[in-house]
Amino acid sequence: MSEETSKEKAKPSSAPDVPQPITEKPAEAPPDKPKEEEKASFVFPNYMPTQQAGDTGVMFDFTCGARIMLPPDSTRKLHCILLETSTGTVLNDSTLKPGYCVSCSKKYYMEYKLIIGDEDTHEILFEHTFNLKDQDVLVQMPYEGAIGDSIAWFSAIEPFRLKTGAKVHVLMPPHIQEIFEKQYPSLIFETKESAEKLRPYAAYYLGLFFKGDEDWQPFDFRFTSLHGTAASILGMDDCQIEHPLVDKGERPVDRTRPYVCIATHGSSNAKHWCNPAGWRVLTRYLNDCGYDVVCIDKTPEVGFGDVWHSIPHGCIDDTGPKSLQQRIATISHASFFIGLSSGLSWLAWCCDVPVVLISGFTLPVCEFQTPYRVICRHACHGCWNDTRYDFDHHDFMWCPKHKGTQRAFECTKLISPNLVIEAIRRIPGVPPHPSDRK
Repeated sequence: MSEETSKEKAKPSSAPDVPQPITEKPAEAPPDKPKEEEKASFVFPNYMPTQQAGDTGVMFDFTCGARIMLPPDSTRKLHCILLETSTGTVLNDSTLKPGYCVSCSKKYYMEYKLIIGDEDTHEILFEHTFNLKDQDVLVQMPYEGAIGDSIAWFSAIEPFRLKTGAKVHVLMPPHIQEIFEKQYPSLIFETKESAEKLRPYAAYYLGLFFKGDEDWQPFDFRFTSLHGTAASILGMDDCQIEHPLVDKGERPVDRTRPYVCIATHGSSNAKHWCNPAGWRVLTRYLNDCGYDVVCIDKTPEVGFGDVWHSIPHGCIDDTGPKSLQQRIATISHASFFIGLSSGLSWLAWCCDVPVVLISGFTLPVCEFQTPYRVICRHACHGCWNDTRYDFDHHDFMWCPKHKGTQRAFECTKLISPNLVIEAIRRIPGVPPHPSDRK
């Protein structure tokens, strides 16, 4: 269970490399930190653990996996046994060296038992059974994280608090924290500066860790949903995750007619609906059904090089850098929402409106459950969930199987407007198209 210094570092979504503490590390050397010019993904603990093991002089905590340290000035001969209690696995059984920190390689939720004994007499001097109840626990996600990821991960935090009884401190992107803070008064929201001053009993790191990592997450995140991987990191594999609560706000005053919200852009080309007629035909269909089509993308155009996507002709352009709370109000009072595997679809999930989700590069297991999920399984699809490939956040044209060929992005090119329209027709209350009334 100990870590190997030569192991390749895992990398969370939208983040620099995560430092990996060594099994026995000199106490005077704090954990590696990202370079100053890089944005740190997480607030990592100080090298000194936060809890005292009775009068043994040993310090311990569970802030980066289990950590046990004998201070460098100690002259005592002590022995440490660390157990993972759910399986009875002995993770460590060794003499504690003064000035060194023993740590477990697994950073996600585990339940432990710590035994400190006298090396010579074998007398047990201290025992501790892991218990989060009433303890300060820091749960954090990348501070500069994306909207959809952060919403998905946040959905697991309140169930975690209710299950464990912990005093849960949350560190998350501030502009996303704003939409949840008033809805969750039992959570303690932190700034990056205040989180650095905490001395928590335990800490957990919510993110997507690539290259098949199983130290920061129990299993490869591609096997489950975004919110499912957060639940597994927090030890709640069997928990049914509901969408987070938001303040839906008032109906926008300029929306007097029935309307549908659409979000047509994503952070990579693979997220887009690449059928050239798709959004245009769909917008015309919805207009004919009596709906205004309100586009709430951040910008009217997005792309890279010679590939660009524009919002469809016939929609109402409500693009712009509006707050998430404004977007929530617009989505919440829409008849339904149509989007991609991207942040605004996750925001719509919080708003209790039907969500038509169009995606080919992800499998339906990746997102929240919606009966209006659209995918074409006759095309190449699901590369995000294919463990042979690691998603490249820096390559807008990432298409691991067919990049540079005519089959590139066929996963959504072959999703026809009719396929999406059939999903819309299943939504209760949607009026028939004029051609259907004849």
